[in-house]
Amino acid sequence: MTRFATLLGSLRAAALALAALVLMTGGAAAEGYAQQKVVYHVNYNGGEDYRAYRGAMRNIQNHINAVGAENLETRVILHGNGVGLLKAARTDDRLQTTVASLKSQGVSFNVCANTLRGRDIDHEADLYDVWEEDIVPSGVAHLSHLQAQGYTYIKP
Repeated sequence: MTRFATLLGSLRAAALALAALVLMTGGAAAEGYAQQKVVYHVNYNGGEDYRAYRGAMRNIQNHINAVGAENLETRVILHGNGVGLLKAARTDDRLQTTVASLKSQGVSFNVCANTLRGRDIDHEADLYDVWEEDIVPSGVAHLSHLQAQGYTYIKP
């Protein structure tokens, strides 16, 4: 997929996310949530029809809806079988749109370099919308690093 096609997909998702945010005005303020930093840990297979991946992405969107994107710093760490989420998003339009929408709301996806090397995965050819700066040396080490910085750990 070219960067242009990726950009178009991201713009489409951003428009959808913006429409959703307009419909949900005031949610975070009404609930009284303060600023949050959270790391979602995905290291499992997506299952039939990528159901587990879709569930994890739905959890993240629900979190954003409750707290407000402006009050939430969200990281998703993918390693082991979890890298399959961005592999599946290359060909699954629904999953691709969900990932792009989350990214447009400030969610960062980080991919484990150890997994890429160990499974001979080319991030540019095999994964959806992954750039060099999205790759971390070790998914597990990065989880620990983020927790030390005050991120709340969630395993959906």
